[in-house]
Amino acid sequence: MPVVAPGPDSVEPLIEKVRGYNPDADVALIRAAYELAAEAHREQKRDNGDPYITHPLAVADILAGYRLDEASLATALLHDVIEDTGVSRAALEKKFGAEVANLVDGVTKLTRLELQSDRTKQAENFGKLVLAMSKDIRVLLVKLADRLHNMRTLHYVPQAPRRQRIARETMEIYAPLAERIGMESVKTELQTLAFAQLDPEAYESIQARLNFLRGQGADVIEEVREELGRVCNDQGVTVLEVTGREKSPYSIWEKMQRRNVQFEQLSDIMAFRIVVPAREACYTALGAVHAAYPVIAGRFKDYISTPKANGYQSLHTGVTLREPRNQKIEVQIRTAEMQAVAENGVAAHWLYKQGGAAAKAAQRFPWVQDLKEILENSTLDEFLENTKLALYQDQVFCFTPKGQLIQLPRGATPVDFAYAVHSQIGDTCVGAKVNGRLMPLRHELQNGDQVEIMTSRGGTPSPQWERFVVTGKARARIRRYVQAQQRQQNRDAGRAALAKAFRQEGLDGSEKMLEPALKVLKLAALEDLYVGVGNGNISPKDVVFAAYPELRQAPRAPRMMPALPSRGTARPGSGGVNLPVTGLVPGMAIHYAGCCHPVPGDRIVGIVATGKGVTIHTRECPTLESFSATPERFIDVDWDPSATEPPSGGWKAGKGEGYTGRVSVIADNEPRSIANVTNAISKQEGDIVNLRIVNRQADFFEIMVDVEVRDLRQLINVIASLRAAPGVHQVERARG
Repeated sequence: MPVVAPGPDSVEPLIEKVRGYNPDADVALIRAAYELAAEAHREQKRDNGDPYITHPLAVADILAGYRLDEASLATALLHDVIEDTGVSRAALEKKFGAEVANLVDGVTKLTRLELQSDRTKQAENFGKLVLAMSKDIRVLLVKLADRLHNMRTLHYVPQAPRRQRIARETMEIYAPLAERIGMESVKTELQTLAFAQLDPEAYESIQARLNFLRGQGADVIEEVREELGRVCNDQGVTVLEVTGREKSPYSIWEKMQRRNVQFEQLSDIMAFRIVVPAREACYTALGAVHAAYPVIAGRFKDYISTPKANGYQSLHTGVTLREPRNQKIEVQIRTAEMQAVAENGVAAHWLYKQGGAAAKAAQRFPWVQDLKEILENSTLDEFLENTKLALYQDQVFCFTPKGQLIQLPRGATPVDFAYAVHSQIGDTCVGAKVNGRLMPLRHELQNGDQVEIMTSRGGTPSPQWERFVVTGKARARIRRYVQAQQRQQNRDAGRAALAKAFRQEGLDGSEKMLEPALKVLKLAALEDLYVGVGNGNISPKDVVFAAYPELRQAPRAPRMMPALPSRGTARPGSGGVNLPVTGLVPGMAIHYAGCCHPVPGDRIVGIVATGKGVTIHTRECPTLESFSATPERFIDVDWDPSATEPPSGGWKAGKGEGYTGRVSVIADNEPRSIANVTNAISKQEGDIVNLRIVNRQADFFEIMVDVEVRDLRQLINVIASLRAAPGVHQVERARG
C-alpha cells in the first residue's frame, strides 16, 4: 500500500522538525495543542480557501525554524482559539498549564482583525502586547511569526483598504520590533512585503532595475565574493564564509528618500559579508580589505566594540572595487556567532530549558520596560505616537560620568539622556554638562559624549521640554506631569470659583451640598466637578442651580450694576487718591512693569524711579536682580483689597478698567485656531488688548496675548479655558 504524504494541515512535519533539534521534546504537548486548535477552527477558512488550521501550523513552523521550545510552539498553534472560537483561557490553563495559557492570552488580539481599523483599538491591542512581552519575550516572537505568515498571504485578502492598513501597521510597529530584538531576516521580509502593498509602483520600479542589473552582471557578485576571500587569505586570515547579496527593495527606496538621490546614484546596492572564526580576526580582515581597496570616507562603523541595543555586532565599511568595475560596495565582517545573532536576534541563543530564562530574556531588552513605562504615562491616543518614537531610532552612544553606556536616538538631548538613565533623574533635571562643559538642555548629543545630569530635589519637568525631546519615554513623562499640573490648577481655580459663586448667593457651598449636583451634572466625583469649573466647561451658576434646583424657578429681583471703583492712580499720569496698592504716599504716580505684568493677587514689590514714581513688579520678576545693588529703591507694597476687589455684584474688566496679564499660547497652525483662542478668552470675560504671532511653523504657531483682567483668579481662569480649547497644545503666563 503506498505511503500517503501528510497534507498541509498535518502536524507530523512540525513534530519531525522539532525532533531534529530537540530529540527529547514533549511532542505530546504539541500534538494536544494541534488537536484542540484543529477542532476549534474546524469550520473556519482562510481568505485563500484553505482550512484555518494551516495558519497556526505555519506560525509554529516559523518558530520551529528558530529552534524554540514546546511551550512557544503550542502557543503558536493555539494563538487564535480564544479570539476566534469558544475556547476560554481557563480551559487552556486547565489542559495545558499556566505557562501556555499566559502566552496565548498575551498574543490574543483584542478584537477580530477586520474590526481593528480604529486607532484606539490598535493602541489597546498593542498596549496588551507590550504588557505581555515585558513579562515574557516569547509573546513577541509568536506575534512576529503570526504577522509574518499573515503578510506572506496578504495578497489573498480581497479588500484593498484592509491590506493597506495591515501593511502600514506592519511597517510602523512590527518591523521595528523585529529589528529591536535583532531578527534582521524577519524585519527585512516584513518591510519588503509591506512595501509592495503600500507603494506597489515604487516597489515594481526598484525590482525592475534590480533585475536589469542582474542581467548586466550576473557574475559580479560571485567574482567579488571570491576576490574578497583571496584578499583575506593573502593576509593570513582564515575565512569561514563570504556571501554577497543585493539590498532589499525597501532599504534601497528608504535610502533614496533619505539622501534624495536616484537609483543610479546609489553606491552600495550590493553588500558582502565576511565570516571569520574569532573577534580578533574581524579587525585583521578589516585591515586586509582596507589595504586592498580605496576606502569610502565616513562609512566605517564598529558595532563590535559598541554593539547595538539589540545585541548586533559587526564591522561595517565601504570600499571601491578595482578597475574596471570602480563600483562601490558595503562590506560587513563578523564571527559566526555574531552572524547568528544578526540574523535571528534573541532566538539565536534561546535558553528556555533553564528556569527563569523568560524573565532574563526580557531584562536583556530594557527598551521593553521603556515601552511599558510609555504605556503607563500616556493616553491611548498618545501611546502609538510615542511608541513609534521609541522604535524608530538611528542611534547615538553616550556615557555617564561613571562610564555607563546610554543608547539614544539621533537628535537626543540631555533631557532624553536623563530620562534614559532613570525617570526620577529626568523629572528633577535642572541642567547638564556635556564633556565637562555646561550646555543647554536642548543641546543635541553626539556619539561619544559624556553627559553629567544636574538635579534638584525640588526640580520638576518643564512644559518647554516637550518641544525638543525625541524619545517617547521622555515625552510621555513630561506630558503626564504637565497634565497633572494643569488638572491641579483647574481644580484649585474651580474650587475657588464655586466658593465665590455660593458666597455671592448667600448659600451653603460645602462638599455635602455639592454631592447632589454631581448626579445632575453626570459627574463621578467632586474633583471632576472642580476641574470642569476650572477649565471653563461648567459654569459656576449651573452648579449652584444643580445644588439648589428651586432657585431656577424663584423670581429674582433685578440687581443694579454698582458703579465701578475708582482706579485712582492705577495708570501712569493719573492723579486720583485711591491707590490700588498699599504702602505708598497718596497721589504718588505708579506704573505696572511690562516685564512681568502684575495683576491683583500676585505678590508684588515697588521700585522707586526718580521723577517717574514707583514701578510695580511681581516678586518673582527676573528684572529685580538688576536692582540688587540699590536695595534702598525697594518698597514693600501690597494690593489694597478695597481698591481692587469689585463689589458683590461683580464687574467686567475692560476699557482700561482692568489689569493686563500676558499669556503665551502654542496652537495648531489651522484656520480656526485664532478663533478658538479668542472664544476661550471671551468665555471668561477677558478683554484682549493686544495679540501678536511671535513664531509660525508649518504645523503650529506661538502667539502672545495681552488680556485685561480683574485679578489673578480671572487670569488663571482664562489660562484654564485656553488649555481646554480645541487645537491648543500649551498655555503659559508669559514674562517680558
